[in-house]
Amino acid sequence: MASGVGLVFPGQGSQSVGMGRGFYDAHLAVRKVYEEAGTIVGYDVAALCFDGPRERLNLTEYTQPALLTASIAALRLLEPAGLRPVAVAGHSLGEYSALVAAGGLSFSTAVSLVQKRGRYMAEAVPPGSGLVAAILGLTGEAVRDACREASAVGVVAPANFNGPGQVVIAGEKAAVERAIELAKAKGSRKAIPLPVSVPVHTPLMRTAADRLARDVAAAAWSDLTVPLINNADAKPLRRAAEVQASLIRQLPSPVLWEESVRVMSGMGVTTFIEVGPGTVLTGLVKRILPDAVLLNVHDPKSLEATLHALTVKREA
Repeated sequence: MASGVGLVFPGQGSQSVGMGRGFYDAHLAVRKVYEEAGTIVGYDVAALCFDGPRERLNLTEYTQPALLTASIAALRLLEPAGLRPVAVAGHSLGEYSALVAAGGLSFSTAVSLVQKRGRYMAEAVPPGSGLVAAILGLTGEAVRDACREASAVGVVAPANFNGPGQVVIAGEKAAVERAIELAKAKGSRKAIPLPVSVPVHTPLMRTAADRLARDVAAAAWSDLTVPLINNADAKPLRRAAEVQASLIRQLPSPVLWEESVRVMSGMGVTTFIEVGPGTVLTGLVKRILPDAVLLNVHDPKSLEATLHALTVKREA
């Protein structure tokens, strides 16, 4: 067993047309994952992931089942390595992938939940009225101040504390645009709009959280086999009841990603494996913990490199 390993799972913004195709073409087990997801959501998840169109893939209610499916497909190829992680974490939507990895939810239950989560989020705000942007080069406190000042225009709040000098803000379009102007005046070097169609992790998601609470309560849950470092509090959770409550708090609350990574490090995680599309999270971990070992599982080449690195680590 490789020790000192933590698994992290990507959230919205990591999706891209073509994601997961290399795994799908090479592995029957992966094809079964996509087929199972398609049966639950009622459309061809593989076709959406591989062929798009991008505009549909970027709509929250489609992004969420697609990313979860691509992430769990990657996980299924990592599982035969017999890895027992110290802890798991996921960024926003990725928290559901992490819960599947930790044994808290079945994949089919997770797909059903995130489809509803995406729909409730999309319905919580009128289409086109929200905006999400990454603010680079400012402290979390300075970004909080910018959002407070811009709240005279509408709802805007820090949504993700991703790492040193990177805070994502979200809210009503005019208020986010005002917060961007204020952040630049405070010294922000850049603001990047993100491909997320709703302002998640802000008070605008309270109605979505209330709706999701009923579905989360009705789902079949198990206590976790490894701790989840949760988004809302950056604390290790193992009990199913704690996880359920945390998922509801997660929607209107900011994602404490930097703090979560530091907590994993404090638990002994020295190797972070990002399981699923993209390399966003390992990029953030590198900024937070420059000495961490970073691995990915998002295509056949990265899977091979990760399995090799784990073998070397096990034999060392």
